[in-house]
Amino acid sequence: MKKGQESGSTRRMIMTLLKMKGPLTIGALAEELGITEMGVRRHVLQLEQDALAKTKVVRQAMGRPMHVYSLTERAEEYFPKSYHNLALELLRELDHISGTEAVNVLFEGRRRRMLAQYSPMMERRNLEERVAELSSIQNAGGYMAEWNREEDGSYVMREYNCPIRQVASQYRKACQCEQNLFEELLDATVTRNECMAEGGQCCRYAIVPKPAAKPS
Repeated sequence: MKKGQESGSTRRMIMTLLKMKGPLTIGALAEELGITEMGVRRHVLQLEQDALAKTKVVRQAMGRPMHVYSLTERAEEYFPKSYHNLALELLRELDHISGTEAVNVLFEGRRRRMLAQYSPMMERRNLEERVAELSSIQNAGGYMAEWNREEDGSYVMREYNCPIRQVASQYRKACQCEQNLFEELLDATVTRNECMAEGGQCCRYAIVPKPAAKPS
């Protein structure tokens, strides 16, 4: 194992110990890992610099104050989560009790809330500016979005990650609501040409300006 890989592995083990047994002192971590306190301190210092660990001084009745270390909220991102499993279980239970229409109502409610939240960001913007803003919104949500303008004046937006992929694979209403949301936010015609929930490499949207209204 290369030195960099070894250091990363040790820091991962420290994070795991702090997750399972923390807060812990340098001495306790050294004992768990079987390495010197100096070695542990070097790794913990790096975790602090990366905002993954924090220290707290605990005063004792006798002796010097004790420094204990724990994980920060940012460190939680490094541990696996099963939120999508919980979401699927809840949706299935609702589907079983109240039917598919009740599930669809939930997705529609989410679309309306997002529309109300993001519509102000689209005011007084042309289509290209709205597409760029939508891409930024999706990136903030973890969708890894990018966009480009085509020669014919239309636009293409691609999403290379779908945080709700497991849910969308079973409840396609989620994808339909997202497409409808995009159309409302962009005030344009949006067509989904590829979808990760259907096995695609990305979610690809073609965005075309709405035809100008004919004068009456």
